[in-house]
Amino acid sequence: MIRFAQPSSKKNNKKERNHAHGSRLRWDRRTVSFRQGIRRTSAWRIGVQAFFTGLSLLMGWQFYRFIHAAQNTVGGPLPARPSGVEGYLPISGLMGAVDWIHQGRLNGIHPAATILFLLFIGLAVALRKSFCGWICPVGGISESLARFGRRLFGRNFLLPKWIDIPLRSLKYVLLGFFLFAIFSMSAGELHAFITSSYNKVSDVKMLYFFLDLSTVGLSVIGVLVLLSVLVEGFWCRYLCPYGALMGLVAWLSPAKVRRDAAVCTDCGICDKVCPARLPVMSRAAITNVECIGCTDCVSSCPVPGALRFGTKKRSYKPAWIALAIVAALVIATSAAKLGGVWKSQLNDREVRYHLARMDGPGYGHPGMEGR
Repeated sequence: MIRFAQPSSKKNNKKERNHAHGSRLRWDRRTVSFRQGIRRTSAWRIGVQAFFTGLSLLMGWQFYRFIHAAQNTVGGPLPARPSGVEGYLPISGLMGAVDWIHQGRLNGIHPAATILFLLFIGLAVALRKSFCGWICPVGGISESLARFGRRLFGRNFLLPKWIDIPLRSLKYVLLGFFLFAIFSMSAGELHAFITSSYNKVSDVKMLYFFLDLSTVGLSVIGVLVLLSVLVEGFWCRYLCPYGALMGLVAWLSPAKVRRDAAVCTDCGICDKVCPARLPVMSRAAITNVECIGCTDCVSSCPVPGALRFGTKKRSYKPAWIALAIVAALVIATSAAKLGGVWKSQLNDREVRYHLARMDGPGYGHPGMEGR
């Protein structure tokens, strides 16, 4: 015979709810403890993260071959330059978008940087910080380091609120610095920067920064890796200005994690699995700028219908989100290629010319040379 649980009394409900909230508060103040299998990350999200990480590695190798050939051959055509590497130039992408408004045309130096920047902004409006939760390889690697930390220590650690809150403001301070620097420039100054010798080799300088890491650079990366093992998403939570911008834009998004209080049992699992440590259990909808739209809380919820991700009228399944992100990338890049605004207009001769002089005068950051 099937037996159905009898409704609890109001007193017991209140007691159970207080117990659940008490557990959540203890977790907030101390550490996040995970039972085996409590967190369920959608296979679709893991697949999309792996796809973009693999794509980034492939483009990195292709870009290295392109630069190596340009520096070690005198003539002849160079291997194809992967324009997608410009996705790692978000500041150039933002500057290119502003310059596009001023000039009425997209710059030919790093056009793909602007296309990808606008694509990721559009995804933030449609699907919250999906760039951070689904696309960014740094975010994917950071999550893997946090998983390693949970296996190693049985948990990830939380910083006290008096440290956590000021540290979270750092990424907004960095974002404010970049926005002020860009929007304080006149249209002429901005266009001069974009067409400067420095910007023409900024992608190469980025490559060699990682290929020839200094002791300081290696130490900083090592510390960030260690902190990411201990504290989930350390870089993303405290230091990434790009993520800060995506979060502010995501305020416009109609897509949110939504909770049905009539179905929710207040078990607190959603709070524990949220990588942004948001109080999902006590909100009707999550509007916080830290939400990365990962849907881990929805996937981990043991009660069907208690949590969902989407608009007021429509729910978005992880498969739909994954397909929408990949489709948006394919459509945007294909349209840019057809419109002739995807590849840099620098030809092979110009590339060789600038690379040969990259370490000389005129190729330092504009306004910083000679200091």
